[in-house]
Amino acid sequence: HRLLGALRAPVQLGEIEVTASTSMGISCFPEDGEDAETLIRNADTAMYAAKASGRDGMSFFTPSMNAQAVRRLSIEAGLRRALEREEFELHYQPVFAIKAGQVYGAEALLRWHDPARGLIPPGEFLGVAEQSGLILPIGDWVMHAACRQAQAWRQAGLQPVPVLVNLSARQLTRGNVVALVERALADTGLPPEGLCVEITESTLMERVDDVLPMLHRLREIGVRIAVDDFGTGYSSLAYLSQLPLNVLKIDRSFVQAADREHHPAVITKAVINLARDLGLMVV
Repeated sequence: HRLLGALRAPVQLGEIEVTASTSMGISCFPEDGEDAETLIRNADTAMYAAKASGRDGMSFFTPSMNAQAVRRLSIEAGLRRALEREEFELHYQPVFAIKAGQVYGAEALLRWHDPARGLIPPGEFLGVAEQSGLILPIGDWVMHAACRQAQAWRQAGLQPVPVLVNLSARQLTRGNVVALVERALADTGLPPEGLCVEITESTLMERVDDVLPMLHRLREIGVRIAVDDFGTGYSSLAYLSQLPLNVLKIDRSFVQAADREHHPAVITKAVINLARDLGLMVV
């Protein structure tokens, strides 16, 4: 704790004061290893556990961390093979306008079809994909595959509805989303209104200053924009009038409790009315 406290002390760089956070992994002799190489390797494993638990803290090594590290490496290697062997596939969840009885859109859901394990849901591999950076090539594949499918539906004479594609935090910070979208639309021939990109509220609010110009550019192109999981983060309602949104998706925690509990029902009604007054589609 003293070491972490010392490392948090601000450092003066010219006229700028900078503070650094530290993630520390600890291994103990002899229970965690009897030689320097083993102790350092296990401390390194514990450091990643400290980062995963929120950074700027410490974590002691435990034997279970090795199993977790091996599993993570296995998933990461599997994802690299999946990209090479085209083992990913998209399933589509329809979005209905219930009163009109019409399909409003189709949300693209990523699945990994592993030859040995079968269909793997995203909850088991997206975290590793995000941490390893593999979410960037995977996200590129998803964007192109979804646009290609939406255009195929249109060419088959089906009702032209937008396909909804989720953007990850890593894509927003490391990937050139506007260039990716423009490339996918050009490669597939899908008109811009046939695509709706989704960003979770928490991801958006953590990076609002960086993301806002990108969202405005996408709206200029003609792409629709949705905010997902609304109500779980810490956004100000004032942002709803500043963001170039088309769709607001209220988090399921409010909707599921709205018919049983007073407060979620009141909040859900208020958000629906506010969003509609702003001209937004509400999911």
